[in-house]
Amino acid sequence: MLSPDIENAMNTQIAAELYSSHLYLAMSAYCEEQALPGFARWFKIQSDEEREHALKFVRHVVDRGGRVMLTGMDAPQSDFGTPQGAFEQALAHEMNVSMMIDGLYGMAVQHGDYASQVFLQWFVTEQVEEERTAAELVQTLKTLGGEPAPLLMLDRELGSREG
Repeated sequence: MLSPDIENAMNTQIAAELYSSHLYLAMSAYCEEQALPGFARWFKIQSDEEREHALKFVRHVVDRGGRVMLTGMDAPQSDFGTPQGAFEQALAHEMNVSMMIDGLYGMAVQHGDYASQVFLQWFVTEQVEEERTAAELVQTLKTLGGEPAPLLMLDRELGSREG
C-alpha cells in the first residue's frame, strides 16, 4: 500500500510526465514548421516515451492500491527560437524531471517503501540517459553553429531514430 505522501507525489509525477509528452510534441511541431522532419521525428518519439513513463507510474500507483488523480496542465510553449533552443530547453526540462525522480526516491527511502524504490530505480537510470542524450545534442548543435548543411545532415541522422 502506498502512503498518502508517496501517492500524492506519484500523481504529481504522472502530471509531470504527461507535461513532458506535450512539451516534446510541441517541439516536434516546431521542428516540422522549420522543415526539419528528422528533428520532428526525434521529438515525437520522445513524446511517446514520456507518455509511456506516465503510464508506468499509473500502473505502479494502481498496483499498490493507490488512486490515480489526473490533473490539468499548463500548455507548453510553441516557439523555441532555434533547434538548439529546443534541445537546450529539453535538457533543462530533463534535469528538472531528474530532481523530481530523486525526490520521489528519497521519499520512498524515508517511508521504507521498498517496492517503490525498486520501481523508481529504472527511472533514476533512465534520467541519466535522458540528460546525457540531450546534453550531447546541445553540444553537437553548438559545434554546428547553425550552419545549414551540417544541420540538415544531423536532421537526417535524428530522423533514423527508432521508436
